[in-house]
Amino acid sequence: MTAARPAATCATYCPATWRTSLGRASGSSCFNICMLVILSAYFGLWFLVLATATLLFWARKREAPPAPPAPWPRVSILIAARNEEAALGRCLAAIRQLRYPAHLLEVLVGDDASTDQTRRVAEQAMQGYAGQFQCLSIVDNLGTARGKANVLAHLARQATTDFFFITDADITVPGGWIEALLPYARPEVGTVTGLTVVHGPRLFDRLQGLDWLLSLGLVQVVSDGGRPVTAMGNNMLVTRAAYEATGGYERLPFSVTEDFELFKAVLAQGFTFRNVFRPEVLAYSLPTSTPLRLLHQRRRWMRGVEALPGWLQGGLIFYAAFYPLLLLLAWLAGPLVALSVLAAKVLLQGVLAYGCYRRAGLRMPWHLLPAFEVYTVALTIGLTVFRLLPLSFEWKGRSYT
Repeated sequence: MTAARPAATCATYCPATWRTSLGRASGSSCFNICMLVILSAYFGLWFLVLATATLLFWARKREAPPAPPAPWPRVSILIAARNEEAALGRCLAAIRQLRYPAHLLEVLVGDDASTDQTRRVAEQAMQGYAGQFQCLSIVDNLGTARGKANVLAHLARQATTDFFFITDADITVPGGWIEALLPYARPEVGTVTGLTVVHGPRLFDRLQGLDWLLSLGLVQVVSDGGRPVTAMGNNMLVTRAAYEATGGYERLPFSVTEDFELFKAVLAQGFTFRNVFRPEVLAYSLPTSTPLRLLHQRRRWMRGVEALPGWLQGGLIFYAAFYPLLLLLAWLAGPLVALSVLAAKVLLQGVLAYGCYRRAGLRMPWHLLPAFEVYTVALTIGLTVFRLLPLSFEWKGRSYT
């Protein structure tokens, strides 16, 4: 009778739907029972965290943007481009459609040693532009800056205004981009980050879009709580005062996630930040074309993740452990139990995704949710292998280790 007590005690801490599995587990070992108790605690906490984040996102009232500056100031748009002949024309066409007065715009494109027709495309796309436009050939390095950071360092030195709007060559910004971000740039604010989603016709493209928007929704929840997470260098405003306070990219440590490095440096100088999750600042990114290219992109992003505060890294690891522990649950408690947990995840995650799409002014693609689970598992496995093996990754034709 005494030997049966541990199984009975452990069972009291497990969900009722799992207790039929405990009978089989107790027959094999108490270890299995204890593992089920640990798993029940993990999944319970995991769903509590996601439910809390979902509730906070939905409960956040859509505040009116701050009053715009009067008069509207001159601003600079900085675009780093390397071998972007296929995408840059689309980006600059959107810049020409901005509703902000053209005479107040300074558009600077940095041609980062392209081996294609990037410069020619830029000059043709901006021919006859009513505002100021320059395409600079970047041939030397400034200080510690390399790659995209070096291009932006050159462009910032060339800029003649107090506001740097930074985007990428594969991005199309909305017509009201400048007017939507600029009011948040108060004297104490160093960076203002907009909203970007991947857009494309293929299933693979749409899954990337869902991935981006869900991630940005979670970032928004943490940022709304006053905790800085990151900035996004394809849709970002940096004030000259904040940028120069850091010494510029030429004084910052080299990083392939240059936007995050600048974000940290700006915060270290005492400036605050804003993350804006509104349709007025929604930009569209071209999708990554293949799974291998996606792995290279995410491996680059992981460099920024590895520099996050320990509490945030721990949270990401906790979140990513869902699938490995789900497999363990299927082995211990049976596939039906694991499938019920997975179904609950899809449902709750769908509620958060719906809130993200709704706030961004987009239609929620409910039909993508099952495929998104497969996409997430494949991406997690691929990135884990990519990270553990001593492999270099490529970005914009350059190799990094």
